[in-house]
Amino acid sequence: MRTADLPEVRSLGLFESMDESNFDALVQAAYLQTFPAQLDLIAEGDPADFLHVVIEGCVELYARANGRESTMGMVRPVGTFILAAVLKDAVYLMSARTCQKSKVLLIPVEDVRRAFRADEAFARAIVLELAGCYRAVVKEHKDIKLRTAIERLANRLIRYHRDQGETGRVELPYDKRTMASLLGMTPENLSRAFNTLKPYGVDVDGTTIRLNDMKALNGLAKPNHLIDDRTT
Repeated sequence: MRTADLPEVRSLGLFESMDESNFDALVQAAYLQTFPAQLDLIAEGDPADFLHVVIEGCVELYARANGRESTMGMVRPVGTFILAAVLKDAVYLMSARTCQKSKVLLIPVEDVRRAFRADEAFARAIVLELAGCYRAVVKEHKDIKLRTAIERLANRLIRYHRDQGETGRVELPYDKRTMASLLGMTPENLSRAFNTLKPYGVDVDGTTIRLNDMKALNGLAKPNHLIDDRTT
């Protein structure tokens, strides 16, 4: 596969500073594939064989234990999974499935490790990517540990509101089952949480949420930049 065929990937932080020949070697055995919605891509416990790069669509990372399943995260373009397992030559700690029709680039793990050894810029970018992932996990852990379910939902709505232009209306990016799982809740608890937020100006119409009193909602949520700000 040629560099010119992958402009989206070449501009990704992991790859943009790589030497051209090293990048070409990295992707020479890679291939792009389009997958339908709700297709399992990897399974937790299996050895890592590819670094996956989401070019189009959306991929859900999830895990199961003791008859329970939980969404661990969502990967959108242009994003990778699961880098730590690839570098450690370890098994996946999460499974992944497409949320919608998705185009994914698969890079063999041997080529990723070879590029890590050969290209200093790529190695530095990987360290920064893993550091960012670690900090994101810490923030998610703080969100779960330090906030009630109502506060988690309120802060998530404020984040979506900011991301979507602060128009007073939010379109939920995922179905409510996935939303509940991301927030560490059951669907039933999510419905109750939305009802609890009504006095704070939150009106629900399917996946459309109207935020009619941002002052009241912020007063309840008490956003914290050390949890909610992606740049910290």
